[in-house]
Amino acid sequence: MTVHKIFRMTLFSLIILTVAAVGAVMAQEGAQGETQEQTVAPAATEFEGTATLGLGKYFYLPAARGYDIYVQGTIQGQDVIFLNGKEVRVKGSMYKEEPSVFVADSIEVKDAAGVYQTVFTRTGDVKLENHLRTQERNAFASLALTKAEKSEDWEGKGKAKIKGQLVGDVIVVSDDKGKEIGKILVDSTTDFAKYYIQKLKLFNNRLYFYLNIKDTVDVKVRRRTRELFHADIIFAGLY
Repeated sequence: MTVHKIFRMTLFSLIILTVAAVGAVMAQEGAQGETQEQTVAPAATEFEGTATLGLGKYFYLPAARGYDIYVQGTIQGQDVIFLNGKEVRVKGSMYKEEPSVFVADSIEVKDAAGVYQTVFTRTGDVKLENHLRTQERNAFASLALTKAEKSEDWEGKGKAKIKGQLVGDVIVVSDDKGKEIGKILVDSTTDFAKYYIQKLKLFNNRLYFYLNIKDTVDVKVRRRTRELFHADIIFAGLY
């Protein structure tokens, strides 16, 4: 047998072995992929624990971390504040258009005897009220305030967000050194914003407030009081 034939046979054998090895690796990766797909947990449809921070149509359940639980309707004719401090079991599903919202289809409350009693069953279609969707928050540009006299900092902005601290019906805005720049007068706050303000106070007292900017305070009053303008709070968040 010539050297040339031996070389060709050796090369052919190497090619076959390489193809076989690649096929084995691909088969193994495919099997691993199927195993991973099979082990992915399905979306949660039930949570159980002590309800807190019920306000409007939303309440917070520590066991449902990452979700705001939404109630379409009333609970025995009452607001969801009825659930505060009670041990509950909630069944429902994630709201497809807003993944952070879990819609309650039914709510049960544990009674004194330790037995769960149904207090709510959803009958109507879901319609989020006063809810600022995640994608809509991008339309609120950050507002940079410098001093009370510079009304151009906020006039004509329409919608904006700003970091501050809510004290009563006033948002106090300070610079990086903690020196007060001015105050924003809050005319109204949506229930959704109130819920988030209460929820996030557990983590931080200074929040980002998403505002509808309204009338500017007269310049003479601004200089004396540092009250800058009126606004409605639409939402509040950590960023």
